Amino acid sequence: MSTSPSLIETIKNKINKLLGIQKPWLGKAIKYVWIAFFCFLLGFPLYIYTVSINLFGLYGEMPSLREVENPENDLSSEIISADGVSLGRYFRYNRSQVHFDQLSDDLVNTLVISEDHRFYNHSGLDFPAYARVLIGILTFNQQGGGSTITQQLAKNLYTQNVDRNLDGLLGNLGSLPKRVIQKTKEWIISVNLEQNFTKQEIIAMYLNTVPFSSNAFGIKVAAETYFNKQPDSLNLQESAVLIGMLQAATYFNPQRNPENSLRKRNEVLYKVYKHGYKLTTREQYDSIRALPIELKYNLQNQNEGLATYFRTVLGNYLLQYCNEKGIDLYNSGLKIYTTIDSRLQKYAEEAVTDHMKPLQELFNKEWKSRNRNPWVDDDGREIKDFLERRIRQTDAYKVYTEKYGEKSDSLKIMLTLKKQMTVFTWDGERDTLFSSYDSLDYYKRFLQTGFMAMDPYSGHIKAWVGGINHKYFKFDHVKQGKRQPGSTFKAFVYGLAMENGYSPCLLKKDISPQFYIPNQPPWYPLNADGTRGKGTQMTIRAAMAQSVNSITGQIMQELKAENVVEFAHRVGIESQLDAVPSLCLGTSDVSLFEMVGAYGTFVNGGISTQPIFITRIEDKNGNVIEIFNPKTKEAINEQTAYKMIYMLRGGVEEEGGTSLGLSRELRIDNEIGGKTGTTNNASDGWYIGVTHDLVGGAWTGGDERAIHFPSWLFGQGGKTARPIWDAFLRKAYNDPLSGIKKGQFKRPSSGLDMTLDCARHTVQDSIQLIDEQPWDINN
Repeated sequence: MSTSPSLIETIKNKINKLLGIQKPWLGKAIKYVWIAFFCFLLGFPLYIYTVSINLFGLYGEMPSLREVENPENDLSSEIISADGVSLGRYFRYNRSQVHFDQLSDDLVNTLVISEDHRFYNHSGLDFPAYARVLIGILTFNQQGGGSTITQQLAKNLYTQNVDRNLDGLLGNLGSLPKRVIQKTKEWIISVNLEQNFTKQEIIAMYLNTVPFSSNAFGIKVAAETYFNKQPDSLNLQESAVLIGMLQAATYFNPQRNPENSLRKRNEVLYKVYKHGYKLTTREQYDSIRALPIELKYNLQNQNEGLATYFRTVLGNYLLQYCNEKGIDLYNSGLKIYTTIDSRLQKYAEEAVTDHMKPLQELFNKEWKSRNRNPWVDDDGREIKDFLERRIRQTDAYKVYTEKYGEKSDSLKIMLTLKKQMTVFTWDGERDTLFSSYDSLDYYKRFLQTGFMAMDPYSGHIKAWVGGINHKYFKFDHVKQGKRQPGSTFKAFVYGLAMENGYSPCLLKKDISPQFYIPNQPPWYPLNADGTRGKGTQMTIRAAMAQSVNSITGQIMQELKAENVVEFAHRVGIESQLDAVPSLCLGTSDVSLFEMVGAYGTFVNGGISTQPIFITRIEDKNGNVIEIFNPKTKEAINEQTAYKMIYMLRGGVEEEGGTSLGLSRELRIDNEIGGKTGTTNNASDGWYIGVTHDLVGGAWTGGDERAIHFPSWLFGQGGKTARPIWDAFLRKAYNDPLSGIKKGQFKRPSSGLDMTLDCARHTVQDSIQLIDEQPWDINN
């Protein structure tokens, strides 16, 4: 036993001699290195384990396996048109997910080559990369990081999740221990991700979680924002731009920093070339690196893109709906499927722009020639203090009043102080110097409009234009705004007449009736020429076609105003209507939304179908939350409905009809009808048009009632509103993919209770009907 230490010492000395170790302290150092190595070998797995179970709360929570398999993202809710086009999103962070099969090959390969070229050969951790990083640190020559795509995904999903506290007791000691623990969790999560997802799924998840600046989160929104395309259509150079942004999204933003982005793109392309993907020769690389970045930058917000007014109205509805359902509209990733057809919406917006721009020019020219402002009272006199009253309603006035006081000189100075601002013009935005008064005076002169088209059978709204420019004029003139409908309301007076057995061919004389109103002078409905009629005999179809007020007044007097109110409400008008004689000329305010829906009842055989704009809502996983169906009811019988269609067609077919101005191409081989409307003070111009498969309406006027057209003749609906419907319908007919075709209105299945051929059969003013005659259309 006594010889053992000597033997050990002998062996030790021989090893030291063999290794060239002459000094005892160096041997001790080797000993401690070995001890440290074995401690690391045993302790590191133990450390990993304690982090994974958050021992004693030292490290902070780890996500559960379920959370790893079902990572949560703050997802925007998407609006989708009836033809599958994305109309926009509601978001806090504009993010929308895609699957791997929605990514182009160029995008996937560029990502892997640039960020993690051993991606398909490791299980979440790339040890050769770590060794390279370590050597770089020790030699002060670090080139690139060592994180894998899976690790970056882990960091995006969890360790940077501000809504989840992952720091334990040790993490609160300082940035260094916190960073070490976070890195450890990335490794653990990465392994879990690799065990539960395929490589393709990890790539898709990663690209769905990364930010790309410009409020674009995820590859789908980034592709749409910078190149106006979907991720599956990105080419090699576009992919290189976006992948280059992963390291510093703002610094390499191609819109904000184009030179930085171009340089980074070419660096990424060089990596692609070095790995032999597509760019197999230096000449190919040199050729592609010389190309500029071709952006189609489209920053997504509610002021840009299709259906801006519709999206705002829809958003207000969805906020209320989601609050009732306990859903956060802005981060739940909902899919909102709407009835809007992107093609018809585009045609509607084009029709509005094509008409309103020259109409505005003419409006300005007419008032300028009169040397007057367009704000006038009902007697045609200019309202002298109009701007002074309206300035008090502005935000600027309220802010300055609160700061300086209502009667201070400073208030007047600030309201007249010119400031740099960007204003709307029909030729694009313009920078100018305007005071608050200047701005008010400028914008109050703009004419506004609203347009809506719907399928009368399903109630699906196909197009919605609420104004001329959503960025500068937020008010929606389709549903939010209500104005006097003028003669377009006559359809409900004549509709009640048809229901009560009147024939469209009934003859009446153009003589204005006298209405007696208690405590008021007698009222006579005057015709457009200001007279009480000329005594000419005509059918009531011709009277409606020519918009003869005197004969409409006679029918109102015979059928009573309260019955007209009831009829209008039955076919779809929801606004309060005053049961007064002047209602026959459309003096109660209604919305364009209501008018189009009510006219749809006539086309739909008497079935009132409430207009709708959503078909269904799905959650982010595609599960249907709710399906939307319109409310329907039988409002009138199909004979009454078809007789009203025959009446509306009179505007096109009768001599002097107010719809004769429709383009000839719309009337050839087609049945079409419509009604114009103009208020007495020339504040509002209307047109409601009907075809066998579409109902549409347009309104034009000032931002408020005090803004008038220069004259009734200038402001009549046939000139201010009808051209919008005309242009829209022509565009729709010229597009075979629009689904809108020429054709005949649906006839009643049971026939008609009278002959409809006013050229051969007229009825004297005794309301005697031609009984048991077969329905007959010869037009």
